[in-house]
Amino acid sequence: MNHHPPATPARRETPAATVHKSKWLSTIWVVPLAAAAIAGQMVLKHLQQSGPAITIQFDEGMGLQANHTPIRYRGVRVGDVRSVGLTKDTRHIVVEARLDRSSATLAREGSLFWVVRPEAGAGWLRGLETIVAGSYIQVRPGKGRPAKTFVGLERIPTAEPPNGGLEIALTASKLGSISAGSPVFYRELEVGAVQNVALSSDASSVTIHLLIEPRYVTLVRADSKFWNAGGFNLDLGFLGVKLKTTSLKSLVMGGVAFASPTNLAPPAVSGATFQLNDRVEEKWLKWSPSIKLPPE
Repeated sequence: MNHHPPATPARRETPAATVHKSKWLSTIWVVPLAAAAIAGQMVLKHLQQSGPAITIQFDEGMGLQANHTPIRYRGVRVGDVRSVGLTKDTRHIVVEARLDRSSATLAREGSLFWVVRPEAGAGWLRGLETIVAGSYIQVRPGKGRPAKTFVGLERIPTAEPPNGGLEIALTASKLGSISAGSPVFYRELEVGAVQNVALSSDASSVTIHLLIEPRYVTLVRADSKFWNAGGFNLDLGFLGVKLKTTSLKSLVMGGVAFASPTNLAPPAVSGATFQLNDRVEEKWLKWSPSIKLPPE
């Protein structure tokens, strides 16, 4: 009898697994990678635009906020406040700020920094734009070596005399609404500004220092008449009450106006002193001298 081994069952071939790459898994990383790339570009751009870090010390920090308060020069934003804190003895405020790279030359010895915020006094207002936009730090560049530490001013400094400007003084019995920064008008056109005000050496009068812009210095003659143009006057006539004011700016900030006689006297020189009149005389308003001005 022949014995045959049992037949081996046919071996089945296991089909090879087919791997399908999920498109969902590959696209899910597009958004975060793109965000990371954009963030990297923003950081790089920020580093490229960043200028020097500076420290400014003030007595008061009212209105200053980290990452919100700008530093401005000639009305342009040139930097930002990064932090506001106290000195170790808690007697002063320390502001850490950073200037833009393009404004790095503003950080020099002699540069002046002060806070512009809303201020009000007897007959004047200042910093009205900050009521809406908030306080900011103003800078006036110095001419020294690069510096990183500054002591801020608590008051607006007097105007920086331009080349060729005329500096004169007025004496008055009282100041009225005039203050540092008040405009000076000629024919209702602003031609200068009040630099500062102070009592005379014997306290018997007030001295007001004016700065006339270079283009208009020839308007001031040795016999020019000056008067207080701030506030407003009420003129009572047959047609009722008429309100008189030189400009809205003079109504808010106070101001000085002047006129020169038609028969021209020699031009005034820097350091000359004039009397400030409380009111204008009608004949002064009729003066109409012909004075040639240099081109703008």
